[in-house]
Amino acid sequence: MFLAQVIGQVVATRKDDSMKGRKLLLLRPMLVDESDPAKFRPGSNTIVSVDTVGAGEGDLVMFCQGSSARQAEGMKQLPVDAAVIAIVDSVDVLGKRIHGKSSS
Repeated sequence: MFLAQVIGQVVATRKDDSMKGRKLLLLRPMLVDESDPAKFRPGSNTIVSVDTVGAGEGDLVMFCQGSSARQAEGMKQLPVDAAVIAIVDSVDVLGKRIHGKSSS
């Protein structure tokens, strides 16, 4: 599983019949910054993913890739390589909150 920020949507009016009605999101993976673990840094790639949880632009999400993506509810028979499986509320690294509301 990986973390990413939703940076957009992909619209495809012609696609495999099994994908009709599925929302496609454009994701930018987010990595914990090695030089400052209290921050994220964006990855250099983008990923198109099927949304299974109702995420939107700007959300931090958890996604999985490969055969794990097809384990999400309703994905078993779909030709997908990435699926958003959660909208992230908070992330703590080394005792510091780097995403979400502070717990203080």
